[in-house]
Amino acid sequence: MNLRNQWPVLPIVAGLASGLLTGCGTESGDSAGDGSNVVVGMSDDVLATDPASGYDPGSWLLFNNVFQSLLSFPKGATEPQPEAAETCAFTDTQTTVYKCTLKDGLKFSNGDELTSEDVKFSFDRMLKINDPDGPAIMFPMLDKVETPDAKTVVFRLNTADATFPSKIASGAGSIVDHTQYDADGLRKDGEAVGSGPYQLDSFDDGQAVFSVNENYKGTAKVNNTGVTLKFFDGDQTALKQAIQNGDVDIAYRGLTAGDIADTEKADDGTGVEVVEGSSAEVQHLVFNMDDPVAGKLGVRKAIAHLLDREALIKDVYQGTATPLYSIIPAGIAGHNTAFFDTYGARPSKSKAQAALREDGITGKVKLTLWSTPSRYGPATDQELNAIAGQLNASGLFDASVKSVPFGQYEKDIAAGKYGVYVKGWVPDYPDADNFTAPFFGKGNVLNNNYDNGTITGSLIPRTAALTNRASTDKEFGELQDIVADELPVLPVWQAKQYAVVRDGVYGLEYCLDASTVFRFWELSKDA
Repeated sequence: MNLRNQWPVLPIVAGLASGLLTGCGTESGDSAGDGSNVVVGMSDDVLATDPASGYDPGSWLLFNNVFQSLLSFPKGATEPQPEAAETCAFTDTQTTVYKCTLKDGLKFSNGDELTSEDVKFSFDRMLKINDPDGPAIMFPMLDKVETPDAKTVVFRLNTADATFPSKIASGAGSIVDHTQYDADGLRKDGEAVGSGPYQLDSFDDGQAVFSVNENYKGTAKVNNTGVTLKFFDGDQTALKQAIQNGDVDIAYRGLTAGDIADTEKADDGTGVEVVEGSSAEVQHLVFNMDDPVAGKLGVRKAIAHLLDREALIKDVYQGTATPLYSIIPAGIAGHNTAFFDTYGARPSKSKAQAALREDGITGKVKLTLWSTPSRYGPATDQELNAIAGQLNASGLFDASVKSVPFGQYEKDIAAGKYGVYVKGWVPDYPDADNFTAPFFGKGNVLNNNYDNGTITGSLIPRTAALTNRASTDKEFGELQDIVADELPVLPVWQAKQYAVVRDGVYGLEYCLDASTVFRFWELSKDA
């Protein structure tokens, strides 16, 4: 999602490293599809119902269920498959022309026919509006969209991009009805018209109500009569109480590690269970390369040698994340362990001190670590204070932490005011490209003044052109080795994904995978 551009990420941090995958919430059973309404609670907000604007986990959850894309990610898969499209393929060897043919009989929830005109309108509109909180940033390669006939869409790219299918399979590829949306401006009424498995019946600050779209034609098999999504606006305590009291069937996103642990311990017949899934969500420390302190390689190397990820996972996250030694997380093709190989897993004061002396630094390094209290998870401030404590315990640093609200945080980063700051990232699509190009490509979203000509001029373009994604491992390995040496960022952890579910609710395990698609249609519950 994206350090999700304004790149939120509230980690689903929560729970037990043992995260059970048996019992309630995980087996389809005979009751699946009995037609019950499922109530889901989450502490994230849905910031937009218009896909030209939303670029946050809550909004994409809505988009993935209300709108269709030409392609989609099947449960547990990282390769996109046809959804609104019957077929899609590159028609040239340079991966610059991508052609899709639509399924027959596609309709929006209001009964309007879905044609290639709607697809073109959706992409043209998103790019024209270019909302700063929207996904247009993902499509700098898209030159134009052509519609030879009502069922055919041709995307012409100005640069090779083999990951284009994954991009249009994400929430950014949502197709809207051209008669229901303004080509020049965002929809402001909180309504949505799509062709996905669900239609949005109502939306307000407290909840969103979804019913099954009877006009839907696609790959999803719906196992309920609808979903009610209740918003808890960052209130983890209220969300925890709601799942315990039975006010919601599923608690998703935002529960703390302690909440999940308490829930597991209290499982004495109350009918709740922790379910664990895979996740590609990551968190990094980011270094401003122009900062007078953090801009010194010796300082960055010293921090890399002193960071104790294992202690952070144990003491702050209670086992709900794993140490990350790579820009590309485990489970994504191209992953390596460049930071482990370069700096090791155990903190080393002697190596940190040597790195500082190499850079002519002999006194204590005075440093501020900048945080924001909730955007990247409820434990972010605690984590940054723990990192400052690790640095200070070495006797080499005088580090402190300052935390500011997210709006000011983003403005200050853009203005270059911070030397070291934290960023989280939920991927738009499960490909190594989405963990590298946004951070290290031209005009990277980190605003840390880092540019490496080999990465931007050679490695990223080469990997983007390769349709066989397995063949990109060498280039992505080289990229990660460069980043580990130059240290514009320091990876800290990779999240696990958790939710709490009540007894008699099924299918949740199909909603928690690296694609980040929460599939309402997989959920069912006993009547």
